[in-house]
Amino acid sequence: MTTTSGNASSDLPGKPPVVDLATWQAARDELLIREKAHTHEGDAIAAARRRLPMVEFDGSVEVVGPDGPVPFIDLFQGRDELVVYKHMWHDGAPHQGQCEGCTVTAWHVKDAAYLNARGVSYAVLTTGPWDEVAPYVEFMGYTEPWYSVRGVDGPAGGHMGYVTSYLRDGDRVFLTYSTTGRGNEPVAGSFGLLDMTPYGRGEAWEDNPEGRPEGQGPCWYWRSDADGNATWGPTGRPVPQWTRPGATPENTLGRKGDH
Repeated sequence: MTTTSGNASSDLPGKPPVVDLATWQAARDELLIREKAHTHEGDAIAAARRRLPMVEFDGSVEVVGPDGPVPFIDLFQGRDELVVYKHMWHDGAPHQGQCEGCTVTAWHVKDAAYLNARGVSYAVLTTGPWDEVAPYVEFMGYTEPWYSVRGVDGPAGGHMGYVTSYLRDGDRVFLTYSTTGRGNEPVAGSFGLLDMTPYGRGEAWEDNPEGRPEGQGPCWYWRSDADGNATWGPTGRPVPQWTRPGATPENTLGRKGDH
């Protein structure tokens, strides 16, 4: 995969005004006040999240992994806490046809060592049948555990595209938190980094100064062609797939319907 060099012009559209360092620092200090307030509100929300009630469910319900069916409680790996990403799946679709948003999200957690050190296990769940999921996991090079929850109801299975947290108390298992949509963004640190750049994510919903490039549809960069150009076309792959050996341009996503 090649990458575009971007606009190397000395007259970038809608670029920030040029000022001296003292003026920049004053504006930066003013924004920092708002950033700290935002951080403190986030801390307060996290505190409320930790106080949510929880729902007990049957931890013996079976999910399917590389060693066959196992009880859901095994996903804790002996730890007290578990966080999972629930990955959407397109039945029968080739690798490039799998959900681009889920691919981008799952790609950001390739090593859960720090979570494990804090007593938290991590896994990816999907409704795909294991005989389709296994070769996809191998192709992507994922080392964190994946499981199929085909036919499993919530809270263990249920709707995909969610980050969900669980607690174990001995042999008892509880659902504690679940979020989706933009609630998933903390998993994918690239979003936060893009928000720190002058042009942001380049999405139409963003509030930008006059003269900035017109934004595109949300998440327009989740797929790209072999040259690194963002595309939702039939030749595009989810961006992380271009890092994988043997990834080639494709003429179709191979989807047979909704996930």
